[in-house]
Amino acid sequence: MIARAGFPAAYLSGAAFAAGQLALPDVGLFTLTELAEETRRLARAAGIPILVDADTGFGEALAVERTVRELEAAGAAAVQLEDQELPKRCGHLSGKTLVTVETMCGKLRAAVAARRDPNTLIVARTDARGVTDLADAIARAKAYVAAGADAIFPEALRTADEFTQFRAAVTVPLIANMTEYGQSPLLTMADFARLGYNGILFPVTLLRTAMKSVSDALQILQTEGTQQMLLNGMQTRQELYELLDYTGYEARDRDYFGG
Repeated sequence: MIARAGFPAAYLSGAAFAAGQLALPDVGLFTLTELAEETRRLARAAGIPILVDADTGFGEALAVERTVRELEAAGAAAVQLEDQELPKRCGHLSGKTLVTVETMCGKLRAAVAARRDPNTLIVARTDARGVTDLADAIARAKAYVAAGADAIFPEALRTADEFTQFRAAVTVPLIANMTEYGQSPLLTMADFARLGYNGILFPVTLLRTAMKSVSDALQILQTEGTQQMLLNGMQTRQELYELLDYTGYEARDRDYFGG
């Protein structure tokens, strides 16, 4: 659906995966194996590049090597690593702690060395703005670029001016995070184009929209005893079949058995 809407890439958010697929909070509880399998499913279905949120890389530098290899083999076009310590937290909540710059740079060097396709992007996320300050976030970003990161994801910047300052200080591609109910103002794609950012994440927008729709529908079913008033807000059977190429499967099935 993301590809059909015209977006050039998709994001496998750790928070959305944990909540939407596993009913877990975003505190680093899913495994590399689970994430790789989800990456495989999405990459196979989407047909557009997938940026995969690998949280802290599932361990230290040698673990990061395996993380990048597994996710790349599963179809990830880009792998994102962050500089939090475990247990990690949502980037817009308090209680986070950071690894040292040296530790994160070691992980990034391992990630760069592990990739087999030079076109696989390594994205470094820094959570420093929510733990220390903007200056530290910028300094860390520069160190991460020197360690080989292809792009930087500055988490939880507070104002449009902070996004501007970050862009002025860091030369590689930048990715902005537009999660709802967080620390950052909800700027538009046009705003970020003017600011010189190269990508925007809407990491939990679709999950939140779907979950609210499900919750509302359950309440209506409970009170009305019928789904009649929900029909106009549903994807139709035909729309679902078109999305899944149902008729294509039927046609091939007939052909395999001689028409």
